Amino acid sequence: MKPSYFRFLAVPVFIVTLPAQAVDLSKQLSINGILAATGQCQSVSARLPSEGDGMPLDGFDNECRGGMPIQFEISYRPSDAHEFFAKVGFAADNGLNQVSPWNLAPWAADLEDDLENINGRNRDYLLTAWYKYTHAFGDGNTLGASIGIIDSTDYIDGNQYANDEFTQFMNEVFVNSGSYNLGSYDTGAALELGYGDWRLTGLGMNIGENDDGSNYNFWGLEIGYHPETAMGEGNYRFTLTGTSSEFLDPAGKKQERLLGYGLSFDQAFGEVVGAFLRVSRQQDDAAVDYKSLYSGGFNLDGSGWNRDDDNIGIGYAYLDGGNQSIDQSQVFEAYYRAVLNEHTAITADVQYMKDELLKTDPRQDDPKGWIFGMRLTAEF
Repeated sequence: MKPSYFRFLAVPVFIVTLPAQAVDLSKQLSINGILAATGQCQSVSARLPSEGDGMPLDGFDNECRGGMPIQFEISYRPSDAHEFFAKVGFAADNGLNQVSPWNLAPWAADLEDDLENINGRNRDYLLTAWYKYTHAFGDGNTLGASIGIIDSTDYIDGNQYANDEFTQFMNEVFVNSGSYNLGSYDTGAALELGYGDWRLTGLGMNIGENDDGSNYNFWGLEIGYHPETAMGEGNYRFTLTGTSSEFLDPAGKKQERLLGYGLSFDQAFGEVVGAFLRVSRQQDDAAVDYKSLYSGGFNLDGSGWNRDDDNIGIGYAYLDGGNQSIDQSQVFEAYYRAVLNEHTAITADVQYMKDELLKTDPRQDDPKGWIFGMRLTAEF
């Protein structure tokens, strides 16, 4: 266990002293935030090289790492129609994300390195800063327009049971669909129309740079339906996203655009059981790790065992490889979230991950194994 990991064992003493609610400085101005202290340990299984080949396999260390992000949000509403909003984030350490042998991050949170030089803009810690105007019309219908530094995941690819790395699943595959190549924390604008049970969202962004070092444009469209029936509430969404042509092809010789599309469902079945499903796909003219994603699972509400605020999440994901080094990936995750008081919760989390690789070295093995984690979260 790394020495830095022990720092996170003392964090509960600090978290339970945090205020229980957002700080409302006035009717128009409020501040809130979230702090999470997490430790994860990976146990990786791998076939060892045969005796005498003299070359050990790399990247399969069993170790424990921690991470502790904290985010603050400030909202100013001079009236019901106008809102000014900003969010900043800080973090200590990077958890297992940088040492894990798997392609998918074991924790989708923004950790220490993610918050520096965001999108190559030479901007640190400031995640979003935008202005929103909302026009209400008819019976509960709204049209909202936002502009500034935005995060596309605040507008599209939501899911009631699999969308929050602080209170739900930790693995990135259960937070958002990688097939959409969602842009975050950069300049853009969004339109949101809410009409009865329907919602239509469109947004556009300019992203400082991608992994190839190129500036590019991102856009997304989503149509959602939110029925409320005797069975329970549900959300059904179709999402379409794309980029400009600034992504290298598999040969690294020319630039292509990205295009992704898919469906996301979540549905309550009574008061205790809920289920979710994501299916998405992307074109592979550009270099992509995965071509399609299928994920789903269940949420069990604690009212079923007299712990009304607790819940259990169970999820499985299968990802079909794209045109890089991965043939397929599989992820299983289960967690139990226990609410300690009105602002603090602790989560026990277990993941099983396996990447099947397109091997160029006969001694190379597919990384597979378990990740065990604890996450203590305070919302204030």
